[in-house]
Amino acid sequence: MNHAIVAAITKTKSRQSLFHFTRVDNLAAIAHFDALFSSHRINPDFTGERRLVAERVDFGGNWVTINAHLRIANSMIDASTTQEEFRACLDRHVFLWPTLRDCQKMIGTYMRREPEGGFAVLEFDAYSLLVEHDSAVKLSKYDSGSSPRFPIHCSYKKSPAMFLPLDQFKLLINHTVPVKASEVREVLVEDQVTGVSKHLRAVYVEIREDVPECWRSLSKPLELISPAKEK
Repeated sequence: MNHAIVAAITKTKSRQSLFHFTRVDNLAAIAHFDALFSSHRINPDFTGERRLVAERVDFGGNWVTINAHLRIANSMIDASTTQEEFRACLDRHVFLWPTLRDCQKMIGTYMRREPEGGFAVLEFDAYSLLVEHDSAVKLSKYDSGSSPRFPIHCSYKKSPAMFLPLDQFKLLINHTVPVKASEVREVLVEDQVTGVSKHLRAVYVEIREDVPECWRSLSKPLELISPAKEK
């Protein structure tokens, strides 16, 4: 296990949690399986075409909503891959935010797009989750699933090469991957995050009763971490 690498990544107080943004309607399935699954695991028939709207999928008798893909400018895709190949790569991972600030940006984006939607944030202990899933963890220096505001001015291109395996941290050095903890923008776990309950610190929701009974003691108001509360 990469204890030293995980310790370096989670050393600062602001990086001791990992945040997963989801929909309130997905909480029951997450609690039932005690796991977070990649979109591909939930819907393996996906071939890389862009999802223009969120999809409701029956997964093992539990309904799960998979988010639509955000638009990525063609100019942002590296010549070594295609839009379809890159989206297929994204869908094979579970995404976690290593800082509250980046999670808040996600919350703000979806609240603007779907003002009537019900959302939730799961907060995990970063160290224990990363250690337990170390061989499946990848790190990203950039927000991989969306297009920057001014893509023409970006110094990087999107491809699977932007996802750095945890055990390569500080060994592989180039401008596309993080070389220090403060550069880690996303944490990805390939296929699934298991044993969710033992890493879970809090569940942020607007309505406490939306939290499955087994986690209700961990429920906190979503407004505590909403963008409006950011200092």
